[in-house]
Amino acid sequence: MTASSASGMSIESEDLMIRSKRHIMDTYRRYPLVLSRGQGARVWDVDGKEYIDFIAGIAVCSLGHCHPQVVAAIKNQADRLMHVSNLFYTAPQIRLAEMLVERSFAKKVFFCNSGAEANEGAIKLARRYAHDRYGGARYEIITLEQSFHGRTLATVTATAQAKYHKGFDPLPGGFRYAPFDDLEGLRRSVSEKTCAVLVEPIQGEGGVRVPAEGYLKGLREICDEHGLLLIFDEVQTGVGRTGTLFAYEQSGIAPDIMTLAK
Repeated sequence: MTASSASGMSIESEDLMIRSKRHIMDTYRRYPLVLSRGQGARVWDVDGKEYIDFIAGIAVCSLGHCHPQVVAAIKNQADRLMHVSNLFYTAPQIRLAEMLVERSFAKKVFFCNSGAEANEGAIKLARRYAHDRYGGARYEIITLEQSFHGRTLATVTATAQAKYHKGFDPLPGGFRYAPFDDLEGLRRSVSEKTCAVLVEPIQGEGGVRVPAEGYLKGLREICDEHGLLLIFDEVQTGVGRTGTLFAYEQSGIAPDIMTLAK
């Protein structure tokens, strides 16, 4: 039998939450649950209470918790080799790069640590491409209202939601915002400084907003017309989460750069 505190929580749960608030920065508004294990779409807290997990680690656990093949792959690699950095070649990294290239539009892959860092890499790549091709005058990247691209200083600026910008001024320059699912609005935002358009094929944090049919194809046409790179942020839509391996496959076009994570 689990002992309960005056709040109705178990003493263990309450103690863990108190210790969390004491030692971990309060950057997220957490639910009053201390989860301890999961299986498939279900999770259990430290008191043994069962829940259905509709969040899945914010789109991370697309195969559910503790899928046996995923667990076996992790255990197998941990038994063989943990980490060697990019100073050496490793067969699993090479095989994964080959698989991604074979199954997408891409010719090469850049591996990094998170979705935000992937988007940072895409921003840098777009700017470097424009610098090498056009000189230093074209550096702005257009992003869409209600987008979400990460929590680093550059990607939070790329995120066209004012609530994420509050308290971080001055924000880096080089970003311009246009309305989502509005081709004419985006066309009006293009200037002689624009080098790329960064878009989620389906907006996630903005409210699961699906653009009208033909919108992504229209973006491709505008980018081609003006010599811009088209970047798809597929951190929350890629790797099978929309029914195809990548969401762009359903649009009939391909981006120039795609970011993946989770």
